[in-house]
Amino acid sequence: MSIHTLGRNSFGNAANAGNLMTIEEAYQLLNDWVPNDRLRLHMKQVAAVMKAWALEKQAADEITARKWELAGLLHDADWEKHPDDHCRIIIEELERRNIDPEVIHCIASHGPRYFGVEPNNTMDKMIYVFDELSGFIHAAALIRPTRYDGMDVKSVLKKLKTPSFAAQVNRDDITDAIARVNIPLEEIIQFIIDHQKDVQ
Repeated sequence: MSIHTLGRNSFGNAANAGNLMTIEEAYQLLNDWVPNDRLRLHMKQVAAVMKAWALEKQAADEITARKWELAGLLHDADWEKHPDDHCRIIIEELERRNIDPEVIHCIASHGPRYFGVEPNNTMDKMIYVFDELSGFIHAAALIRPTRYDGMDVKSVLKKLKTPSFAAQVNRDDITDAIARVNIPLEEIIQFIIDHQKDVQ
């Protein structure tokens, strides 16, 4: 991913706190903006893992869990059509729709080295953790005859140490993201395997 610093750290309007699109509206946006099936699947997988983490690890209520899910679902919405303006375009669209600024900031912070926006809260930090790892784990599953069935953490860790495998995945970003949450990498990998394996 090339570097496209957003040049700001404030997103949306605090008056719009709690204003969320429905999941159906988010999927409509996803389908309109993202022709690529593989990219759509990645975004759905990150959304599923984000929502599950909010509910299971953060004891989030339904509205908070939807924030996490929406951020995951839309974080790469402009990447395919506007790679040189990722993630500026989706941020501006969500601001135009008066969406909760926490969702917008979360999307803006999913790649701090690229967008220049630091993850502030747990939601921000977890999308940064999940984004690269989710895609990496899916790549590892695709080369297995049984896909996710029987996949274990040890095999994922081994592939992470193999630079030639999924070389586009930045291992430094994964290391940085994990350091910010102080959660064992093994636990995160297992959680992703468990919660994205059935996403279609």
